[in-house]
Amino acid sequence: MNGRKLAAEAIGTFWLTFGGCGSAVIAAGFPEVGIGLLGVALAFGLTVLTMAYAIGHVSGCHLNPAVTVGLMVGGRFPSGLVLPYVGAQVVGAIVGATVLYVIASGSPDFNLAAGIAANGYGNHSPGKYGLGACLLSEFVLTMMFLFVIMGATHGKAPAGFAPIAIGLALTLIHLISIPARSTGPALFAGGWALAQLWLFWVAPLIGGAAGGFVYRWLSEEPTGEVTG
Repeated sequence: MNGRKLAAEAIGTFWLTFGGCGSAVIAAGFPEVGIGLLGVALAFGLTVLTMAYAIGHVSGCHLNPAVTVGLMVGGRFPSGLVLPYVGAQVVGAIVGATVLYVIASGSPDFNLAAGIAANGYGNHSPGKYGLGACLLSEFVLTMMFLFVIMGATHGKAPAGFAPIAIGLALTLIHLISIPARSTGPALFAGGWALAQLWLFWVAPLIGGAAGGFVYRWLSEEPTGEVTG
């Protein structure tokens, strides 16, 4: 049974990385038909929304180590499955980035130095934001994302609407911060992306744990599906 859950997490994270980062790398830059900032944000939100309906009943559709850790802290997920889930998510992200790289490198204009939508701070941040600003934004946005996930999947929340709320929350997050699924793209970008990857693990994991803790304190003991 756990094998199916892990496979679902890998497939879902593949879709998140390929669809979200792919929208930024392949579709966002065309001068006349590019989808732009809003399109990239919607693409990330739609990957989560579609996968939440597709695999939410199988694995909970976490697709992110920070979500898994946050749900564990929030009392919604067993601690013994955290590392297997994280491993499956990383595998899915790497496969998604690999497929994206193969497709994107087929263009004569492809430039690996652009980073394949890898996260970064300082000179590698779209807005040149420094380490402190990026760390704080990753923490706060992930904390609030977990807060939304915990509330939307609470046993007393309207049934069937959790994926919509979660997908829209992720869209909002990307409109603010434009993050990408970090590990897979960073492996291909190398150099600066790998050197800065630590921030995009540490801050979201702490933020996710904080979001799970705060919601668990605020609300009654939750029941229902673990979707994220």
